[in-house]
Amino acid sequence: MEREGGDGRLFFRGLQNRSHEKMKLRKRKSSLYHSPRKSPGRRGDLLGESIYLVLFTIALRICNCFLVQTSFVPDEYWQSLEVAHHMVFNYGYLTWEWTERLRGYTYPLIFASIYKILHLLGKDSVQLLIWIPRLVQALMSAVADMRLYSLMKQLESHQVARWVFFCQLCSWFTWYCCTRTLTNTMETVLTIIALFYYPLEGSKSMNSVKYSSLVALAFIIRPTAVIPWIPLLFRHFWKEQRKLDLILYQFLPVGFVTLSLSLIIDRIFFGQWTLVQYNFLKFNVLQNLGTFYGSHPWHWYFSQGFPVVLGTHLPFFIHGCFLAPKRYRIFLMTVLWTLLVYSMLSHKEFRFIYPVLPFCMVFCGYSLNHLKTWKKPALSFLFLSNMLLALYTGLVHQRGTLDVMTHIQELGYNNPNKSSASVFVMMPCHSTPYYSHVHYPLPMRFLQCPPDLTGKSQYLDEADIFYLNPLNWLYKEFHNDSTLPTHLIIFSVLEEEISAFLISSNYERTAVFFHTQLPEGRTGSHVYVYERKLKGKLNRR
Repeated sequence: MEREGGDGRLFFRGLQNRSHEKMKLRKRKSSLYHSPRKSPGRRGDLLGESIYLVLFTIALRICNCFLVQTSFVPDEYWQSLEVAHHMVFNYGYLTWEWTERLRGYTYPLIFASIYKILHLLGKDSVQLLIWIPRLVQALMSAVADMRLYSLMKQLESHQVARWVFFCQLCSWFTWYCCTRTLTNTMETVLTIIALFYYPLEGSKSMNSVKYSSLVALAFIIRPTAVIPWIPLLFRHFWKEQRKLDLILYQFLPVGFVTLSLSLIIDRIFFGQWTLVQYNFLKFNVLQNLGTFYGSHPWHWYFSQGFPVVLGTHLPFFIHGCFLAPKRYRIFLMTVLWTLLVYSMLSHKEFRFIYPVLPFCMVFCGYSLNHLKTWKKPALSFLFLSNMLLALYTGLVHQRGTLDVMTHIQELGYNNPNKSSASVFVMMPCHSTPYYSHVHYPLPMRFLQCPPDLTGKSQYLDEADIFYLNPLNWLYKEFHNDSTLPTHLIIFSVLEEEISAFLISSNYERTAVFFHTQLPEGRTGSHVYVYERKLKGKLNRR
């Protein structure tokens, strides 16, 4: 009896063990029991996604970096690399915005740190100074791309996420801007990553402290970065049940820490306490002095800016706006709000609305997902049209002002008489990079164009005065032969007008760089380099 009882107990224990093993097996197989928190930690994953997808995105953005060899706007050099070069190597040129303390050192400090490391390692060659910051920016843009994909995968099906990802990667304007060292690029990167942590219905990664910290950092880098976030912040506050806790324990501490960090950094480099964000907003918004650099009609963003930035994505964006669920109305509201606010400012540029472009890709992805019959032709059209624009703007349009700097580098490194070489850039001010693309204390000069901050009527800067009568200005400025620079850099349209000065001063054209014709009358299809030949006696007026 005892043996039978013992065998019975062993039998039932065996059944329990086997049933327990079966339950464990079922638990592993069933997707209902999988915890989403463990998915980012799986083997073969990086940034919460397949390592192959991440490596593909990084490789694509690195190729993107090297396939963008053109110039866009002066700020990609003069508000980042030129400042970083001056911070580390103690020579260069800081524009009036830094003497007036309208810009902060937080963003240039990223590239200054890279320059300092290269300098300490003895690897601060001019090519590395040019390309390493852009590669860093490309890597950060790749991270932002993956965060957008991960967010959409949480909110929607994998298929919708893939179409949004496709639209993001093939956008010509994203390709054109995402590897440039622009504050707008960093603003866009931080906006996408912050959106990943923003509290949206269905998101598994929401974190108020993380997203508000990224928004605050974007504001520190570029104060207008807060504009797209005003509707999103208001929505979060409206839906939050514990509103006081959200402000007291999350928003205020984050704002205090980031603003303090910005104040300390600027105190170190300016030598005095400065709130550059207030100065920036005062100049560009309250006083609207940005009109000095050009103005456009109020409807420009709706009639030109937004359609150009979206390009051939525009019909898909409009189609997607009618298909997307109601919860994405906040994205559409963010886009419209940003366009309206920027439309109130007289000075307008394409890059200002770049941070809302990822929001638009969500609607474009929805449009592609719902296409049935015409999906393959639509994909081919979208891809080919954007790639043609991306390759043209990245490899052809406005490249002469960068190519000419390679020629100037040779004056500092390969010229036996480099101590006597000097360069005068007779172009619209800030047309070319400066010492960050030369990395040699070569005497250089360009036409100045600071705005009038004193309220003078009919104010003209040096560049404006020059272009009123270039030939007369040159003869007055260089009345003494000893002050003549050894090299002049001009756009082709100026050559005929100053030909008398070039001949009388013994200047000969030594290099030509293709640039493409631009709408502005002061630019041309080529960049010319003239070198002064010291032969015989000069004939001057």
